[in-house]
Amino acid sequence: MSQSSRMVFKITVLGDGGVGKTALTVQFTMSSFVETYDPTIEDCYRKQWVVDDQPCLLEVLDTAGQEEYTALRDQWIRDGEGFLVVYSVTAKSTWSRVEKIVDRVMLVKNENSHAATDSPGFAPGQRRTAASRSKIPIVIVGNKRDMTNNREVTPEEGRALAQSLACDFYETSARLNQNVEAAFKSLVRQIKIAKAGGELPNEKSGSQPNEKKKKHKKCVIL
Repeated sequence: MSQSSRMVFKITVLGDGGVGKTALTVQFTMSSFVETYDPTIEDCYRKQWVVDDQPCLLEVLDTAGQEEYTALRDQWIRDGEGFLVVYSVTAKSTWSRVEKIVDRVMLVKNENSHAATDSPGFAPGQRRTAASRSKIPIVIVGNKRDMTNNREVTPEEGRALAQSLACDFYETSARLNQNVEAAFKSLVRQIKIAKAGGELPNEKSGSQPNEKKKKHKKCVIL
């Protein structure tokens, strides 16, 4: 089947450093688990997939979580159609950062959608509501669910945060490949609805975790 006959979906994976963004991306695109931690700057992966009987080409951008790369984040957000916002259930600080990341996604995407109402004095809650109406596909992922002895964030806390942000939610384990495909599939379905100009459902899910990271820009085509 030619590439032109497939829908292309641009997914951006965001989150703090060390939460397992690369591990999730590699597990999803290459069905393997990356054990060592090597901080990512920006890596692009491609995967041919079928969602609801429709052939898809997914372009997954794995991004840096370190503070020194925050200047690049707005461009990553502008280029993305859907967003996996990842935290580690073993580090509450990464969970605490999720709302700020989601607000940034909504602000940048609203700017791209001529949302001139986002003035400097615009309250974060108001911004989020406006962005929800503009239907930005976002899934919040609590990774490293398999590391039960080190857990700092409960599933209930993760789900409540996702509900407050009107986002779908999954707990994942990249190591055990738990809920990884489910999280990506939820996001692809949201992007399909957004592309068609439809209403995104505000449903939430939940289930598993793990970790990883990577370096220098390259594209892996599967």
